[in-house]
Amino acid sequence: EAFAVVREVGVRTLKMRHFDVQMIGGVILHEGKIAEMKTGEGKTLAATLPIYLNSLEGKGSHVVTVNDYLAKRDSQWMGTIYEFLGLTVGRIYHDMPEEERREAYNCDVTYGTNNEFGFDYLRDNMKFSSEQFVQRELNFAIVDEVDSILIDEARTPLIISGPAEESTLKYNEACKVIPKLRKEKDFQVDEKAKTAALNDEGIGTVEKILDIENLYDPQNIETLHCIQQALKAHALFKNEVDYVVNDGEVVIIDEFTGRMMPGRRYSDGLHQALEAKEGVKIENENQTLASITFQNYFRMYDKLSGMTGTADTEAEEFNSIYNLEVIVAPTNKEMVRDDCSDLIYRTEQEKFDALIEEIRGCNETGQPVLVGTISIEKSEQLSHHLKKYGIKHNVLNAKHHEKEAEIIAQAGHKKGVTIATNMAGRGTDIVLGEGVSELGGLH
Repeated sequence: EAFAVVREVGVRTLKMRHFDVQMIGGVILHEGKIAEMKTGEGKTLAATLPIYLNSLEGKGSHVVTVNDYLAKRDSQWMGTIYEFLGLTVGRIYHDMPEEERREAYNCDVTYGTNNEFGFDYLRDNMKFSSEQFVQRELNFAIVDEVDSILIDEARTPLIISGPAEESTLKYNEACKVIPKLRKEKDFQVDEKAKTAALNDEGIGTVEKILDIENLYDPQNIETLHCIQQALKAHALFKNEVDYVVNDGEVVIIDEFTGRMMPGRRYSDGLHQALEAKEGVKIENENQTLASITFQNYFRMYDKLSGMTGTADTEAEEFNSIYNLEVIVAPTNKEMVRDDCSDLIYRTEQEKFDALIEEIRGCNETGQPVLVGTISIEKSEQLSHHLKKYGIKHNVLNAKHHEKEAEIIAQAGHKKGVTIATNMAGRGTDIVLGEGVSELGGLH
C-alpha cells in the first residue's frame, strides 16, 4: 500500500510514474539488500519507495550519496514526493550550524554524504552529554553508489584531530636533504604499497649532510621521522594527482571522486612534509582524537541497503562483511547500450593517439563523446592534445566542480566533447540533444 501511494504521488507531483522494475528495486531495498540497477534505470526514484515506508516509524531514514551536489539535488527533487506525503526532509552539508544539523537529523528523511554522516557520529561521541547529540539512533540507510562507499572506501578512516605542540621548522630542513638523494642508489620506492625507504647508502648520505653520527640514535628519532615523511612526500606524492596547491594551502584530492577535500589533512607529519615541499606555510601537526572507518560506521545501522550499477562482482564481499545480499533488478527495456570490451595499448602515447583519432571521428559525425580519466594531470594532458587539433571540449576535474552539473548536462549535445576525472562520484543525468540518438547516442 505504501509503495502504491508513493507511485501515485510520483505521478501527481513529478509527473514520473515508477516503472515495475523500480518497484522491484524498492522491494529489494526495503528488505535490507543491495539492488543492482543499471545506469539510467532511475535509482533515485526507486529509493523513494522504501524511504517513505521506513520513515513511517518515526525513527528517521538516511539517504547516503557520494557528493554534496547529489545530496542537494535529490533532497529537493524527491523532497516534493515526501513533503506531499507529510514527511519532513533535511539535508546535511559541510560547515552547517549545529542547530540546523540537529533539525536536519530530526527530519523523517535526511540526505547527505557518507563523510558528513560519519563525522557527525564522531563529533557526537566527543560531546559530554547525549542531549548535545545531533544524530538520533541509526535506523535505516540507503547507500547510493554502494560499491564505491562500502567496498572501495570501506577502510578509509574518518579521523578528527586536534593540534599537537610541535615545531614545524624541522620539516623545512628535512625537505632540503631529499633532493640530494638519488632514487635506487639512496632509497627504494614501492609504488604499489606506497612506501619509500632509505637504504644503507642513503642513511650514510643523510648522516653526512646533517652532520650527525647515527640517524637511528634515540635522540635523533624526530629527525629520522621527518626525513622519512619528506622522502615519502617527494617520492610518492605528486602535485595535481594526489593533492593540489590552492590559495597557499595543500589540499588533498579524493582518489575515488577526483574532488578536492578542503580541511582534510594527512596525519603523522606527512601533510607538513608536503607543505615544505611546495614551499607554503607549514601548519602545526595534528593528533588523532576520534576515528572510525566507513565499514564500522555503516554496520551500526539497524537496517542497511544500497543501490549501484555494479555490485554483482563484489557480491561475496558484501555478503561476508555486511551480511548484505545482492539482487540484480531487471532493466525496464532491453539494453541498447553497447558495452565494448577494453582495449589495451603498448604505450601511453599510442593510447592517446588512438583516443584522439576516435574523438575526431565521432566529432566529425557530430556524435557526442565523454572521456573518463584517472587524474587531473591526465585530463589536462588530453585537453592539451585536443586543443592542438582544434577540437572544442569541456574539462571536468576537481578544479571546476561548481560548474560540473551544467557541463555534464550539456555532454549529450551534438559535437559535445567532455573530459572528466574519475566518473565514479558524479551521478548526473546526461540528456541527449536533438538528433543524437540517430547518430548512435553518447560515445
